[in-house]
Amino acid sequence: MNRLARWARAEWGLLYVTVREPLLKRRRRAIPMTIGAVLLTAVLQFVQNQSWGYQFVQDTGAVRAVDPLWLALLRTPLSLFVPALDLPVWGALAQILFVFGIAEIALGRWRTLVIAYAATLAGTLYARLGIWLGFDNPFGLPSSDRLVVDTGPSAAVVGLAVFVAWRYGAYATALAVTGAMAIEVMLKGNLAGKEHLAAIIAVGLLCLASALRHRRRGVR
Repeated sequence: MNRLARWARAEWGLLYVTVREPLLKRRRRAIPMTIGAVLLTAVLQFVQNQSWGYQFVQDTGAVRAVDPLWLALLRTPLSLFVPALDLPVWGALAQILFVFGIAEIALGRWRTLVIAYAATLAGTLYARLGIWLGFDNPFGLPSSDRLVVDTGPSAAVVGLAVFVAWRYGAYATALAVTGAMAIEVMLKGNLAGKEHLAAIIAVGLLCLASALRHRRRGVR
């Protein structure tokens, strides 16, 4: 038990200390962006389940690979907060509250948004590449996936989890998240799973860029 506790402190201790104090002192004021994202997601879920609001959400936040690229790019930021219709909304809300909340405190509001958007955008662009490669390619997708509505925070959540874990030295956690996504692809091989891996690759490049920037500053 003591060995497990020591491992947990080594893995998550720095992140825990970083997040704990602001939450205790400021509570909800420590994560205003996260609370706003949770509320926006809940509102979009309500609207898209109404007969009068479904088409509006589709027109503003639903991304498909069949759409023109400019339209997909325009819709991608809002698509992050549109819950998938075939999944329970509480899962999306819990993911945003937990992972976005930690990231907002640990990384800052704007960096969190940039990484979340980069991860989501990587998934959106991968869908087009995967369909172009074709189902016969191990990195490809069936042409039918061009019609799949691609929304939800999962790619952003995965990307943020990996970046925060790397940034605060929780390397086993980052590896575990990456491994879980790889297993998902091996078991299902669906669009969502491969988009998650694309998000991780994009975030990995951001981690590398951040490491190189810090190294250059250290040399100077």
